[in-house]
Amino acid sequence: MNVSVKLFAALKQFAGKDCLDVEVREGALIGDLRTKMIQQFPELAETFSHSMFAVDTDYVDDKVQISPDTEIACIPPVSGG
Repeated sequence: MNVSVKLFAALKQFAGKDCLDVEVREGALIGDLRTKMIQQFPELAETFSHSMFAVDTDYVDDKVQISPDTEIACIPPVSGG
């Protein structure tokens, strides 16, 4: 199953695009997606490891299952004062 992951902030800048297409198995979890993204884009591994994922506008943990029509966003850690 191919899923599209929207990127924001530093991830968008590092990747040079606002969306990544990632192939995952049917029934994959967000944790599986995170692992695939790290494998596919090793230069972003550290950022992906600490990023939050949102599914259909709700933040989720790595145990949430992905469906083909799910809207997924990856939000990197933010710092500031």
